[in-house]
Amino acid sequence: MTVALDPTIKLNKIEKAKAQKDGLAVKDEIENFAKIGWEAVDKTDLEMRLKWLGIFYRPVTPGKFMLRLRTPNGELNSAKMRVLAEIVQRYGEDGSADITTRQNIQLRGVRLEDIPEIFRKLETVGITAVQSGMDNVRNITGSPVAGIDADELIDTRELGKKIEDMITNSGEGNYAFTNLPRKFNIALEGGRDNSIHAEINDVAFVPAYKNGELGFNVLVGGYLSAQRCAEAIPMDVWVAANDDVVELCRAILTVYTENGLSEGLRANRQKARLMWLIDQWGTEKFRSEVEKEFGQPLARAAAADEITEDKKDYIGVYPQKQAGYHYVGLHVPVGRLDAETMFEMARLADVYGNGEIRATVEQNFIIPYIKTENLETFLAEPLLQRFPINPTPLMRSLISCTGSHYCNFALIETKQRGVKLAQELDSELEIPQRVRIHWTGCPNSCGQVQAGDIGLMGTKARKDGKTVEGVDLYMGGKVGKDAKLGTLIQKGIPCEDLKPMLKKLLIEQFGAKPKESTP
Repeated sequence: MTVALDPTIKLNKIEKAKAQKDGLAVKDEIENFAKIGWEAVDKTDLEMRLKWLGIFYRPVTPGKFMLRLRTPNGELNSAKMRVLAEIVQRYGEDGSADITTRQNIQLRGVRLEDIPEIFRKLETVGITAVQSGMDNVRNITGSPVAGIDADELIDTRELGKKIEDMITNSGEGNYAFTNLPRKFNIALEGGRDNSIHAEINDVAFVPAYKNGELGFNVLVGGYLSAQRCAEAIPMDVWVAANDDVVELCRAILTVYTENGLSEGLRANRQKARLMWLIDQWGTEKFRSEVEKEFGQPLARAAAADEITEDKKDYIGVYPQKQAGYHYVGLHVPVGRLDAETMFEMARLADVYGNGEIRATVEQNFIIPYIKTENLETFLAEPLLQRFPINPTPLMRSLISCTGSHYCNFALIETKQRGVKLAQELDSELEIPQRVRIHWTGCPNSCGQVQAGDIGLMGTKARKDGKTVEGVDLYMGGKVGKDAKLGTLIQKGIPCEDLKPMLKKLLIEQFGAKPKESTP
């Protein structure tokens, strides 16, 4: 949809830029951008429109870009991993990669002049970066053990790929969905543990039986942002586990896109996510408008869904539904990767498995199809010293956004600080239960602090009359069955005071005990 530059219509700055030129249009200019160099690229193209191709200019690392990929349902394989490793290896110490909280991969240190060749390499292994940033549908998430979990209800992988292909025109780019009022998240759950965090997605499909048929109940409107955090609410729709899921996504996206202008969503970006439209209309009108676009009556939701378990993290060794095989979840500390470990991950997937690699929303990897008789040898591989299957309690559930080292929005460094604190507290405390600590560098909450048992959001604090790096403390987030968002407990805690505060918190509220000192 193209928004006309009508002077009587109030548009925010980004909407005006999109009305002048669709973000996807830079796809036809990327070869020229590579030739002229990033410093000669138009400022709006450089800082905004390139994100439609997954290319992110980073002021904190000028000339070194981040490239966000699309890996629906977190599916990777050894061939893809080797290509990604080759890309970041070229940049030496500047090159690295991150697993994100949407099961996809972001490459760092990338140079704009290399982008055309990088895109050609990605295409050979079926990876695209198109429409992965700004006002587009982000990576489609799903259960990381789809197709291999013995307790699975629905294998969501094919549906996830069909949704992605519909939205992106099979990776070529689709102008029908490049001008949403704001970013958009879609997730499909096929198990019982809400592995996808349905509550924080704009559209989420959760398994439910209706009249004996297994399909999905639909939730809508969930999101996290600097101004507001909203839990997804029931749309009162049940849909069969077939191509109707894809068509329903198309209908919802169309209604959201085409009504963003008339309902004022394109005036204020802080009030532009799907939930704002639902708030204005009410759920019944929203459902009715989507039903019209869908083109046939929508079934009312099933009375109950099948989310009955606490959320798993999939770290460790688990038997597959396929007899004689196991999948192994490896802990990747805060999702950070380098070329060497990526090459090694590809090797392990080939030698011990069938080449598959799965990413999780906890920023970890799973290698499936390991034969039972090969498990002992696999578990002795050196990479499992870095990516263990039995990490210490706080390290096990640690989540972090990129932080200020790479992101200009982040107010504090998160990844290294989070790892250091978790390691020190794990060494000093006996912690009897999982405690999920989430770090995010700014209120945009890429680290999803509201979903953690303990959430730490970067801010500026005051100490001894000086401005220092600090965090706002969130607590009470619950995942899995009966998921809910945590709330703000305390503001402006200096980072240098965090360790004793967290130690006290873990002892008083999570049953931790100080370890006996070693002689």
